[in-house]
Amino acid sequence: MNHIFIKKGHDIRIAGIPSKDVLSIPGSDSVAISPKTFRGVKPKRMVSEGDRVQIGSPLFFDKTKPEVKWASPANGTVQTIQFGARHVIEKIEIKIEGNDSISGQSFTFDQLASSDRPTILNRILEANLFPLIRQRPFNKVANPKDSPRDIFISAVNTAPLSVDLRTVIESEKEAFQAGIIALSKLTDGRVFVTSRNVIELQNAEVQTISGPHPAGNVGIQIHHSKPIKPHDIIWTVDAQHVITLGKLFLTGSYQPNVIVSVGGSGATNPQTVFAKVGANIGSLITNQDMDEPARLVSGDILTGHTVEKDNFLGFYDSSVSIILDSVDRPFMGMLALGSNESKYSLTNSFLTFGEKLFNFNTAQNGELRAMVPINAWEKVLPMDVYPNALYRAILAQDIEEMEQLGMWECDDEDFALCTFACPSKIDVGAVIRQGLNLLEVEG
Repeated sequence: MNHIFIKKGHDIRIAGIPSKDVLSIPGSDSVAISPKTFRGVKPKRMVSEGDRVQIGSPLFFDKTKPEVKWASPANGTVQTIQFGARHVIEKIEIKIEGNDSISGQSFTFDQLASSDRPTILNRILEANLFPLIRQRPFNKVANPKDSPRDIFISAVNTAPLSVDLRTVIESEKEAFQAGIIALSKLTDGRVFVTSRNVIELQNAEVQTISGPHPAGNVGIQIHHSKPIKPHDIIWTVDAQHVITLGKLFLTGSYQPNVIVSVGGSGATNPQTVFAKVGANIGSLITNQDMDEPARLVSGDILTGHTVEKDNFLGFYDSSVSIILDSVDRPFMGMLALGSNESKYSLTNSFLTFGEKLFNFNTAQNGELRAMVPINAWEKVLPMDVYPNALYRAILAQDIEEMEQLGMWECDDEDFALCTFACPSKIDVGAVIRQGLNLLEVEG
């Protein structure tokens, strides 16, 4: 069994770590999906305001891949369809009214094991759940017409305040195994499952990993297992979505449930809860005292996006981060004497002891300035990539040099810690995404 040992990286010691016990909370009155958040997708709606939908009903499809549709995560009435510039669909909101769902063919484990690729693929497309599968490079919704070299699944979360996937998988082991078997039919290669501990699975190559964040990022796991070469196509599936696919095959219907962590320095009651895909953010923080100014983030603090209480959980997100938004600027700034009570440093510039958790806030602690090449990015990036040189190649739009420096393997989420560690306050992840977009168009 392969073991990956990650030396570089960093686990941010932020206060408000959610408990591992999964709690039930009052459900959301409505759910929503935001088509604009899917990279490279040109959405065309299949519903109008006032239409009745069931769980699993198609809401919209991708004009570039008409067979790829998005399933409704709720039964009820289409309450709002919000449009943005050029009439692009920004949000489809559904008012929940009951639990009726569309049912289709179910499979036993023996039937799954004997099924071929067209049977499995058609069932996923028929259930409108193919968007659960993404591809590398570019980290976008996969194309069902492609045949991936391999499929990778990360069974470990190392991002700050994230869900404990080991607990989730152990509680849904049968569905997870069914999902693995189904996915194994979609590739002529292998299904890699990477975990902290050994998991007994059929139809998968299980490997273990140790080390700090971003060890849980699937891109890092691919890099250390079987790197992407130019024009390779890899499919990736989130561990909770593997469970969703497994339940589809075992029960015949879409079960739009997700386990969500709610925590952070601004969380008064850090917890892990049951929720629906696309749940209202307000319903997820109902047990939190929001008297203090705080920023809400759908996703983890490194890669998520800012939301308001009346917004909705992102399609691929399984955490809500609450970060204090009150900024107290200390006298003399970085020249002030440090202590283990309030200062946090990746470079040990301040004196800290043990594994103390810190009440991070939204302060940037500086402004954008010229690049300082002191290996701050290299220390937290566990890839055989020169981030400084790659950054410069992207700014110069030098496609050939970008490819030579490993652009095909990169994704912005894998460089999020570089942004956190950057003394120049450069959004390294955003520049990597800029390079990926350029490579996709010109490469």
